[in-house]
Amino acid sequence: MKKLKLTDYIIIALILILVAVGTLAVLKKKSFSKLPVEKEVLIQFEVFFRGVTISDSVAPFKVGDDAFITIRNVPYTKLKIVAADGQPRMTVIPAKNEKGFAIMEDVSTPNLFDLIVKLEDKAKKTPDGYVAGGNKIKMGIPVVIEGEKYKYSGTISNVYEVEEAQK
Repeated sequence: MKKLKLTDYIIIALILILVAVGTLAVLKKKSFSKLPVEKEVLIQFEVFFRGVTISDSVAPFKVGDDAFITIRNVPYTKLKIVAADGQPRMTVIPAKNEKGFAIMEDVSTPNLFDLIVKLEDKAKKTPDGYVAGGNKIKMGIPVVIEGEKYKYSGTISNVYEVEEAQK
């Protein structure tokens, strides 16, 4: 039998290390996968848009329409608009009342609005929250909503599970 040299031992050791690392990687993937899914639920989430300029008298969002959304700069899918609400930009002015101020419509910016759009989607409920299409759906996450005539950036301001009675 031929005598092994130092380089042969090094090559054998490297092969054994690679096999061990590969085995551990496969075992880790199987046993420590992502968060367990408790159930699949229907959720609604509200997206808040601050300071949207609209010069048309018709609101861009219509209940029942589909709008394409992007979550954290990752294109997601089209979702149904469940509700849409908006109000003109408000301002605080000093007033002679018990509070010392009054809140009124800001007449200096007549085409500036704050909008809230409610969207509906199926999501997986995990111990960490809701996950839709691989994206965590939580308050504060940036969202871009795009339709035929608009594209606005906002943030998720509320997330809740739709109860069976509401379906």
